[in-house]
Amino acid sequence: MDAVILVLNSGSSSIKFSVFVERADQVQLKFRGQVEGLYSSPRFLAKNAAGAEMGAHEWGEGMRLGHEGAVAYVTDFLSGHREENRLIAVGHRVVHGGHEFSYPTVINPEVLAKLERLAPLAPLHQPHNLLPIRLINLKRPELPQVACFDTAFHCAQEEVAQAFALPPSITDRGVRRYGFHGLSYEYIASVLPDFEPTAAAGRVVIAHLGNGASMCALRAGASVATTMGFTAADGLPMGTRCGSIDPGVIIYLMDELKMDARAIEKLIYQQSGLLGVSGISSDMRALLESPERRAQSAVALFTYRIGRELGSLAAAIGGLDALVFTGGIGEHAAIIRERVCRGARWLGVELDVEANNSGGPRISAKSSCVSVWIIPTNEELMIAHHTRRVIGAATVAA
Repeated sequence: MDAVILVLNSGSSSIKFSVFVERADQVQLKFRGQVEGLYSSPRFLAKNAAGAEMGAHEWGEGMRLGHEGAVAYVTDFLSGHREENRLIAVGHRVVHGGHEFSYPTVINPEVLAKLERLAPLAPLHQPHNLLPIRLINLKRPELPQVACFDTAFHCAQEEVAQAFALPPSITDRGVRRYGFHGLSYEYIASVLPDFEPTAAAGRVVIAHLGNGASMCALRAGASVATTMGFTAADGLPMGTRCGSIDPGVIIYLMDELKMDARAIEKLIYQQSGLLGVSGISSDMRALLESPERRAQSAVALFTYRIGRELGSLAAAIGGLDALVFTGGIGEHAAIIRERVCRGARWLGVELDVEANNSGGPRISAKSSCVSVWIIPTNEELMIAHHTRRVIGAATVAA
């Protein structure tokens, strides 16, 4: 029987799960899956590590499974393999850890209460991240659960990199730059030495480009600066999020368009970005295939902002030794990588077009002063590693 760790990544309408098995000092993926459409047309699919289907189920159009039903179905599915698996812990992706939680943490009532108080800092993510924790705790209170934070990787940044130019009466309440996608950046930092040890020890910018998009500058594997700030709506334009915006625009929307806080929240999180500019889709694949001018404008704005942020991040670390693309767009959209690299020639980037079109992993020319890579991210594996380490430490402490 295998001792396994369940990793959950809960969103507003879906729950992704991965099951990892302990192998000596490592954890290895055993199977993974997701439950989508929790409040409309729920669908379950699980595949083993080789990609073969293990289970599938659909509840039908108009059904509302909800988070509680989804968590129950996933845990029941795991229980159906009880003869093969012994669940020892659950690791959760939690978007916001605030300034207090800079490391993965075993969840207890006090920790959970503190994380719930951070919900206003990530209103569209935090409540959904925490709900499965409560549901599992009700049914399996003895089962260790570990929170792994998207903000934790950036906690070591210098104070000046985290500061806003606001009075202490505001910043003392926790208003600062936190940064996100930390689990993805941590994973890339951990494997980059396998690709190029010298660059990994130097100055690196990682572009995590997906429906949520951000970039991070690292020096010797540590976060120095990142594009997201107080919330996950800052920085690059994303699928439906606006990215950086002049604060005066918010005042204009309130004064001239009479929009209230909730309407503005919906605008900047759900109606902007690639979707808002294009008026067509938040999916980069659809925009690249579209002949519409607005679709082309959305793609152009996305790549322009990446180039701007790349220059800013290179300045923060005093130059650039390596650039890494990851995330759904970063890993699969060759034309986006090409445009970014063409625009970064001033930094010493020379693209190998053939390598880029074939998927790398190295896509820079041999003569390039900056090495450029495509490295698939693996946040779930990072969570599994953290969970195994934390429950081991907790067991020893007990």
